[in-house]
Amino acid sequence: MSSAPAAAITGAFAVVLVAGALTPVFADETLWALLAGGGQVVMMRHASTVSGAGDPPRFDLRDCATQRTLSEIGRIESRRVGVAFRARRIPIGRVLSSEWCRCSETARLAFGRAELWPALDSYVNDPAHDAAHTPAVRALAGERPARGNLIMVTHQLNVRAVTGLAPQPGEMVVLTPHGEGRFTVAGRLSPAAFTPR
Repeated sequence: MSSAPAAAITGAFAVVLVAGALTPVFADETLWALLAGGGQVVMMRHASTVSGAGDPPRFDLRDCATQRTLSEIGRIESRRVGVAFRARRIPIGRVLSSEWCRCSETARLAFGRAELWPALDSYVNDPAHDAAHTPAVRALAGERPARGNLIMVTHQLNVRAVTGLAPQPGEMVVLTPHGEGRFTVAGRLSPAAFTPR
């Protein structure tokens, strides 16, 4: 192979080690083109929250006022995601979300809807949740969506359990499903990818 084609390929993607497998990670524009074609699975960490770590004691999933919620910056980040997806005409299928308000609000502000799925809930205080639910999330991530791209809005721990990656608030990890619970990490879209230029 000549050096020119090799350089072109290197510019399109890099190969990194993720969760013990060689994984192609595409540059932003190539990744956007992949999403425009549909059939991808997007795992998104909720957007930025108010300062502090974790949720207050005795918080209630049914009452957002008792939880750590999105900050105004987080709401802006979420809306920017929606603007970017619409501008690029990215097709959206199901939008699944953790039951935590910071996740469902991120989903609704970005994509206009949220289907709550307990398998995406945080397990920071419930390690047994990981063993019980992460296999279901991984299985779904390995299946090509029936239409558009599947969005899953969740927490850093959950994304890391499935992909081996720890996203920052508002960051997306894009997965290409191959069936039977198998997928490759196509790349990551940081919040900077949604900032208007």
